[in-house]
Amino acid sequence: MNKSEIEKWLKKYGIQNYTIHDNLVVDVDGTVYLCNKILTELPFQFGKVTGSFYCNNNKLTSLQYCPTTVGERFDCYNNQLTSLQYCPTTVGGNFYCSENQLTSLQYCPTTVGGDFYCSNNKLTSLQYCPTTVGVDFDCSDNQLTSLQYCPTTVGGSFYCYNNNKLTYLQYFPTAVGGKF
Repeated sequence: MNKSEIEKWLKKYGIQNYTIHDNLVVDVDGTVYLCNKILTELPFQFGKVTGSFYCNNNKLTSLQYCPTTVGERFDCYNNQLTSLQYCPTTVGGNFYCSENQLTSLQYCPTTVGGDFYCSNNKLTSLQYCPTTVGVDFDCSDNQLTSLQYCPTTVGGSFYCYNNNKLTYLQYFPTAVGGKF
């Protein structure tokens, strides 16, 4: 895409307060709302989004071209993702990747300021999950047999119920601020 095609696409989806850099990376000062648009891919690279980035309820099979930094919330739940490759490296608020076909949390952010929800996927391990989650952590409805690699600190509640096959709670986080 060239600059004018990117501008047309941004206008079509109601995205405002953006900057298109010479390398065609798009920064947005605000929120990007791309829910329920039947998108199968993002057509250009987003850079920094100061607000939230919503790309949930689409048909995405990859997070290629997602922003590298999201100031608030990142939602990619209810897509057809099998990997978190290309997801933001920094998320200031919530990170929701539930209801996909993920078998690994590789590439997810190491620290999430708000909630981290990876429920209703096909995870068999929590390897690569964030080490610190500011609020709630939800890994329910997966195929987990162990909590090994779970976050060491969860500021809110820790949910791991339904369909997981946990037999003991070894590796439980050192700090959970809410319910377990």
